[in-house]
Formats: sequence, structure tokens, C-alpha cells
Amino acid sequence: MRSRPCDPLRRQGYQFVTPGSSAAVKPCLWCVKALKGGEMCYKHQFYGIESHRCVQMTPTLRCTQRCLFCWRSFEHEPAEEEECPPHLILERLAALQKRALSGYKPVQGVTPERFREALSPRHVAISLSGEPTLYPRLPELVDLLDARGYTTFLVSNGTRPEVLARCRPFQLYVSLAAPDPETYRRLCRPKEDTWEQVRESLRLMGSRRSAIRITLVQGWNDHSPERYGALAQDSGARFVEVKGYMYLGYSRTRLQRENMPEHGHVRAFAEELEEHADYRIRDENPASRVVCLERVA
Repeated sequence: MRSRPCDPLRRQGYQFVTPGSSAAVKPCLWCVKALKGGEMCYKHQFYGIESHRCVQMTPTLRCTQRCLFCWRSFEHEPAEEEECPPHLILERLAALQKRALSGYKPVQGVTPERFREALSPRHVAISLSGEPTLYPRLPELVDLLDARGYTTFLVSNGTRPEVLARCRPFQLYVSLAAPDPETYRRLCRPKEDTWEQVRESLRLMGSRRSAIRITLVQGWNDHSPERYGALAQDSGARFVEVKGYMYLGYSRTRLQRENMPEHGHVRAFAEELEEHADYRIRDENPASRVVCLERVA
């Protein structure tokens, strides 16, 4: 039988909503750790999100960029896919999470109470893979999740601001991986020149609860904190997360271990950014090499 592009992802634990779409669910490392009684991810520390009750999903595997630091695979992006209706994604979300976590029930450290909680998720991170704004019905999906009582975190690369303008998640993340268009083109490798679209998406952030995500790749984009500061200042975003690139997954074929900064480097960069914008360090998580800054004005 001929292998399909998504088959390797199925073997990695991706649970697809329908066979013909690339809408999928896959529990993250922190979800599993928390389920077994271990640490929760930094979103719990920063924003109170319970990791074992959080569904990591995507409505599409397609993307508008080819970022060197992305741990996902570009090879498994489907050339064609069926559009999965938002109501079907909503209906199958909890069942797919249950299927993905079912093998952990007898594992040491997994208590009956915590397992029951994990099977009743409260949060949805639209961040698994791909660029979610390429899913035509994303605003409708976010609204349906909100109406069902989920806390939604939408993570976007900012290349389609016209879609983000119609989305109302609990918290919007926009990635800012470069302080200037030259660095952006070298590191993010957009399919089209979308630097101005990213800037337009940043300007949307002041009207909602939002966070800028700066993935710091040592030797590539860890320069010009004053430019990052100016972009953050103009955005009006409530939070800025400076997070170190992690040498994981498919990114290991594109970058070197030396490109993964130590937490001290991430912290120092965040301190420099503080000097150029009205943000102050609010919290940090050395295990995830991330520093959270919050707007003070």
C-alpha cells in the first residue's frame, strides 16, 4: 500500500479528525508529564493552565513558512486536504484526546482522579503544527470552542492578519522571530515576502489579550533587542515571551545544538528588551528556557 504524507505522523501519535483532513490532536510532553503527577508546562506557571487538561491540536498541517527552528516536519505537509467542518472538530476533540491518553491509565503516577480530569479537557492550544490561519473556518472554530467553555490559545506566525482580525481566542500568540525583514527571510523562509503582514498582525494585538512569542536562536536572531522592543511597544501586546530555541525534532536537520541558548542568555536578552519598551519581567521558567514580560503602561 502506498504511504501517505500523514502516515509517519500517525506513527508519532497524531490523531486525525477524519482520514482526508489534516486536522489533528496530539498530547504534548507536558500534558503527559502532568498526567503522571510531574511538572506542568510554563503556561500553568504564567497563566494558570492545567497541562493535563489541555488539548494540543491543529486544524491544518499546511504552513506559510519554513522556519529553520521549527521542530515539525515540512515533508509531511499535504498537497491536498479535505476541509474538516468546525463542528466535527469540536465533537471529536475530547474523544481523540481520550484515545491518545488511554494507554497511560495503568502507568505509575497516574491517579484515577487526574486521569478523569485529563479526559475532561478545559483548554485548547491551537498550536500543534502548521499555520492555523490557513484553515478557512478558523474564526468559527474558535467561537465554537469558546461557546463550549474551552479556554483557547491560538498560536500564529502572523502572516495572515485578515484572518486573525476575525478570531477571538482567550489568548492570541503571534510569533516574532526576527527584528528586521532580512533576518526574517533568512530564518523563517516565508513562501512569500510576508514581513509587512507580520507587522500588521502585531498591530492587532493591543485590542485583545495577547502575547508575542520570540523564539531566540543563538547566532541567528539574538541581536537588536531595541528593534524587538520597538515592535513590541507598537503592538500593544500584554505579554512578551522570550523563549530559547530547543534542539528537538526535525529542526536538528537544519540547525546545530550550539544554536540552542542557555537560559542565562535568554534572561539577559529579556533584560535588554526591558530597556527599550514598557515591559517588565514578570516570571521565568529555566527548565523551558523562557522569560515572560508584561506590559506596564
